[in-house]
Amino acid sequence: MTERPTAQEKAETLAWLRRISGDLATTTLRRLEESLPWYAEMPPGRRSAVGLVAQSGISSFIDWYDDPTSTPWIAADIFASAPRELLRSISLTQTLQLIRVTVETTEQRVAGKGNGLRESMLLYSREVAFAAADVYARAAEARGLWDARLEALVVDSILTGEADEELPSRIAALGWHGHGEVAVLVGTTPPQLDVDQVRRTARKLGVDVLIGVQGSRLVLVIGRADQSGREDAEELAFADIARRLEPGFGTGHLVLGPTAPALLDAGVSARAALAGFAVAKSWRHAPRPVDADDLLPERALAGDPLAKSTLIERIYRPLQAHSTDLVTTLWSYLDNGRSLEATARELFVHPNTVRYRLKRVSDVIGWDATGPREALILQTALILGSIGGDVARRRAGNVRRG
Repeated sequence: MTERPTAQEKAETLAWLRRISGDLATTTLRRLEESLPWYAEMPPGRRSAVGLVAQSGISSFIDWYDDPTSTPWIAADIFASAPRELLRSISLTQTLQLIRVTVETTEQRVAGKGNGLRESMLLYSREVAFAAADVYARAAEARGLWDARLEALVVDSILTGEADEELPSRIAALGWHGHGEVAVLVGTTPPQLDVDQVRRTARKLGVDVLIGVQGSRLVLVIGRADQSGREDAEELAFADIARRLEPGFGTGHLVLGPTAPALLDAGVSARAALAGFAVAKSWRHAPRPVDADDLLPERALAGDPLAKSTLIERIYRPLQAHSTDLVTTLWSYLDNGRSLEATARELFVHPNTVRYRLKRVSDVIGWDATGPREALILQTALILGSIGGDVARRRAGNVRRG
């Protein structure tokens, strides 16, 4: 056990420490420049701020040696002289390196003053290291909370379609690395949501995600990340990406919105995904995940205007513009229970002609009428298209009569 110094010895040691504090600070700054490359490469103004932190540490040690009960104020004393932007630009690792060099320099200078002063120096350096870690931990926690609130605000803006001029800057502040196409994935929130695991999975898939938790609903905005530097980069389809991200969601339906060209256009994908999620339970055997466009009939029946316009624009009008025979054949085929023979008899054509026309339907719009699910989609599009045509004709007639 080291004997505690007498009051006179402590007073003499304090007086000596105060006399050499200026020279000790100069020596510490020189050692910092010699041993820490990141310090030497800093701009003069920022290097001066780091030097102030080191000098504050030396002065704080002298005050602490005089009154060891001042430990709770160590961090405040040392970091108070640092500009706020400096604390954001220097990592915890660099701060600990700064502490180590300062302690080593001071320890070498006080080595001849007995073990008591040296042990005090070591105890003080331990307290400073813990205090620095606490400062950075609280800063990281505050930053994490701010990022979470900002991310929730961005996702909400995308879902509501209320994008303003500040949205790009908010997205940039979140460190969004996505570029080009995006899609929105909507499902249920699991009991224990592991946000970090979702982000790790997304990085492995070469995508970036924005995560929004809205009660029992979990929303992911998925964007492709830049893979130009990776030789093994593989660009997956959003459907494949959704299947890989599926374990991060809770039980229930999982709906993927259509692809949007850019993040600022993701509102269309979000609205489709949300509308699909609201009606997914009406499809008894819906896959997980399911494309929002595969739920177009249910969405249209629920009053989704986007689904109605999609069915008309992507199915009814292209078929009508291509050939009235295709529309007539498709109507007859669906009305006759998807029977080739019954359709051929009604249209007075050969069954092979019906087959050919149905293949042309698939070539034109991408949906195959011979499948039960796609037949429902096509029949809904024909009904909506005919209703829309009748409404348009009545409006035109009223205009002419007026």
